[in-house]
Amino acid sequence: MLTQAPRGTKDILPEEIYQWNFVEKEFSELCKRFGYKEIRIPVFEHTELFQRGVGDTTDIVQKEMYTFDDKGGRSITLRPEGTAGVVRSFIEHGMSSLPQPVKLFYQISAYRYEKVQKGRYREFHQFGVELLGAKDPSADAEVISILALYFDKLGIKNLDLNINSIGCPECRRAYNELLKNYLKDKIDGMCDTCKERFDRNPMRIIDCKDEKCQSVVKDAPALLDHICADCKEHFESVLEKLNSIGIPFNIDKGIVRGLDYYTRTVFEFVSKNIGSQGTVCGGGRYDGLVEECGGAPTPGIGFALGVERLLLEIRSQGIEIPKPEAPDIYIGSIGNKAGLVCEKLAWQLRGQNITCIKDIMGRSIKAQMKYADKIGAKYVLILGDNEVESNKAQLKDMRTGDTKDINLDTLIDRLVKNKA
Repeated sequence: MLTQAPRGTKDILPEEIYQWNFVEKEFSELCKRFGYKEIRIPVFEHTELFQRGVGDTTDIVQKEMYTFDDKGGRSITLRPEGTAGVVRSFIEHGMSSLPQPVKLFYQISAYRYEKVQKGRYREFHQFGVELLGAKDPSADAEVISILALYFDKLGIKNLDLNINSIGCPECRRAYNELLKNYLKDKIDGMCDTCKERFDRNPMRIIDCKDEKCQSVVKDAPALLDHICADCKEHFESVLEKLNSIGIPFNIDKGIVRGLDYYTRTVFEFVSKNIGSQGTVCGGGRYDGLVEECGGAPTPGIGFALGVERLLLEIRSQGIEIPKPEAPDIYIGSIGNKAGLVCEKLAWQLRGQNITCIKDIMGRSIKAQMKYADKIGAKYVLILGDNEVESNKAQLKDMRTGDTKDINLDTLIDRLVKNKA
């Protein structure tokens, strides 16, 4: 067991990390163009934050969180998502006094004890955006447009944007009574979790994954058909703005999302290419969350994008991510004197942003040349005592096989110019 990663976790190896680096960089740069700033939050928080923020009747809190008591007896939980931690930071650091809205993005790992399957892990990674302080429907459209533009930049096609409104707390209070009335004669045949939720939070029943429960709720009244006039106007304005941008969407009355903090707009981008775990990302508005966590009433909206599922989608569509460039030069040496010169030369090259690999294994010349070929070095320079004495050496272009005599004093300038 010591030599195996825990179930539900995955090593990201050097041969694939370039794909992660690429999508991370593209996401970060795009968010900055929208005026968002990066935030980094702790891996763990006080458990109460997620109980109050995410909701104590959600699957995440009831079944999936990694919770433990620390040595001080405090209940601590590894973050199962990013929004609650960002909201806590927003309150703690007085960000409500900053120019509004506050626009934040993050790239995190998160942790849930879930059934492991394709695209779903117990340690997983998310890109996220949180926009705090704006209640206008333009904020909803902006957050969704970040995702649409990001997918477009990556070359991802055929993702469906499904969108719904789950109204405000007032809408939901009335709807919960309507839903309970529909379910009261059917609840005995549903799972134990749904039975528990019937009185405490009946809307969570709609999100149940149990097949027998799903068969019951598929004919339940849709919340979208029972939202108040203000929420309806807000939703229609969001759709109008998406149309004006040119972002296609489907209205899906079944979307409620799995976290209690959502209000009004909720949405998902869904793929048909990566199996049952087709939701690549999801998000929505959470106008009551800051207040619920102890801050002043502050509207908010955001999303979380699953990186593992994003990369699955990229691979399923055959999208090529640029591979990292090969080393600019490999420097080999024979003899102690030449080895010392190589040490300094490699240091100087790296200081000029030249990727330089040098022999640190004491290999033979033949073995060094073979290694340089394996790592794909563009150039190879081998120094011996004669080359050091003459201050000249042969530089081999491994791509063409051409060899040229060069003065060692000009090597750095030559490689810098070639790289430019």
